[in-house]
Amino acid sequence: MDEPRVEVELKYAADAAALEALAAIDRLGPAEVGPAIVNDETDRYLDTADGRLAAAAWACRLRTRRVHGVARTFVSLKGPAEAVAGAMHRRPELEGPATDAPDPAAWPASAARDFLATLAAGAPLTEGVVLEQRRRERPVRLAGRTVATLSLDEARILRVGVPLGELRVVELELADGVDAPVEALAAALERVPGLRADQRSKLEHALALVAATTGSGR
Repeated sequence: MDEPRVEVELKYAADAAALEALAAIDRLGPAEVGPAIVNDETDRYLDTADGRLAAAAWACRLRTRRVHGVARTFVSLKGPAEAVAGAMHRRPELEGPATDAPDPAAWPASAARDFLATLAAGAPLTEGVVLEQRRRERPVRLAGRTVATLSLDEARILRVGVPLGELRVVELELADGVDAPVEALAAALERVPGLRADQRSKLEHALALVAATTGSGR
């Protein structure tokens, strides 16, 4: 199997005013912030009926992104998060092409599909929670080089088609192989009113909401 990349990002819970403030800035600490690309996305989280992926501390996200009326679907496998303080998140990630079918046999071959088959160990996958989100992505540049992507996300959480609640999240994902002034960027974000460092993933927030509204975390 190909080695997973390590996803490194700062993550914050946000209110609506914080999202709009970050949509309007042209600098973040020492860095310039470029114009936003707006994407509408549907994230479907898959696991086996007996929760084999969750038991292994992995999550499977099937994301369909619609840009100018064209849909593209890909799978992301996200592994156990490292214990890092504050807003920082570090975790392994494998991605590959997919279709909107929950059966990986219908997807193009990839290391992500192969590893998912290992995690599922022959059991079929079923859909759990769904996030419908609008994402505004802005490049963060230093000396003309993109060092991170600032994502401003507004998501609606659904289970079996029933809306359960909403999330507003700000993520600053660091570019692979680039030295970024993380502390300075984090300090600039922490000065924005309405942001709060968040150690939970969107899936963890969604499952907590499912547990609170239905009495089940699955």
